[in-house]
Amino acid sequence: MKTTYDIELRIRRYDPDQDRTWVQSYRVEAGRIMRFVDLFRKINDEQDATLTWGSSCEHGQCGSCSVRVNGKPLLACELLVENAVASFKTTTFFIEPLPVAKVIRDLVIDTDQAYARVDQVKPYIITPKQPTAQNGAHQISPDELERYVDATRCINCFSCAAACISDHSTFLGPNAMLAAIVRVMDPREGEKRQRLDTIYNENGVYRCHSSQACTFVCPKGIDVAHFMAMAKQGAITVG
Repeated sequence: MKTTYDIELRIRRYDPDQDRTWVQSYRVEAGRIMRFVDLFRKINDEQDATLTWGSSCEHGQCGSCSVRVNGKPLLACELLVENAVASFKTTTFFIEPLPVAKVIRDLVIDTDQAYARVDQVKPYIITPKQPTAQNGAHQISPDELERYVDATRCINCFSCAAACISDHSTFLGPNAMLAAIVRVMDPREGEKRQRLDTIYNENGVYRCHSSQACTFVCPKGIDVAHFMAMAKQGAITVG
């Protein structure tokens, strides 16, 4: 078993002070189970302290380390060197920021700008619904619960939005639509009409081209395209 790899990372850089963009190459001797965030940190420590990238939890739960690797949106904290070599069949990787918001520096994007689309759908409970059960619980069938919980695993890493082929100027995006669909399915939400208006407005789910790219790249394994299709068919739970 190969234990180390000679990896070349070709990283798209951006310096806001000079408004300059370029691609810089780094060669790294990498262990097979090193993650790409480990490679970025190794570059910072040994070659270039100015390389800027994002991370927080580094356990695949916050989405802040999302980047595009050879064109595919991925979480850098989950991508192991040996898996990347096997998947892409190369030891050279082109790394760039997600194209869903303005680049602040190198691999870091303006997350406030990216989240603005999600904020439009109000991804929180607008009007709490009174529980129907005597014990104060909200009732939901096992099948509905399984479907609902699957949708809630979205971490808003924006990988799906980066892979989406629909026009971003007219479509709120798959993760924003999923956030709205989740609240329609949520038995605690009393405001369904506003949710449905958001899903079916001119920037809503009908702008989806059904390419299924969102499902293909989702790091949490959510079948995002399935929820888009359900919404198009009017098959989401509305209480």
